[in-house]
Amino acid sequence: MFGPEWKEGCPSCSFNMDHTDGALVHLAQRDVAFVAISRAPFSKIAPFQKRMGWRFKWVSSYGNEFNHDYRVSFTKAELAKENCYNFETSGFPSEEAPGFSVFYKDEKGDVFHVFRVCAGH
Repeated sequence: MFGPEWKEGCPSCSFNMDHTDGALVHLAQRDVAFVAISRAPFSKIAPFQKRMGWRFKWVSSYGNEFNHDYRVSFTKAELAKENCYNFETSGFPSEEAPGFSVFYKDEKGDVFHVFRVCAGH
């Protein structure tokens, strides 16, 4: 959605995020939280979020492997060959890909990754 070297967020991801704030009240009523995660430093995310008028929680994974671990960010070497995206082996045209992960936290506080979908551009 927003790579570390980019000047602003991806246009198609931004279009999707334009529709997020309105859904947050419905998620909260069902005890569901939402957060967007991008590899750009927060110092780039915050002004772009303000410019776009978005209120959802958006954090930075800059400097860690979160986006790579969930297979929505790729190195240049990975882009040069086929890699796994959206549960299939294929190439992807960008270092950043859209994806949604759902986590469940049980009564003991254990967190489980229970669902993932990656939507192509």
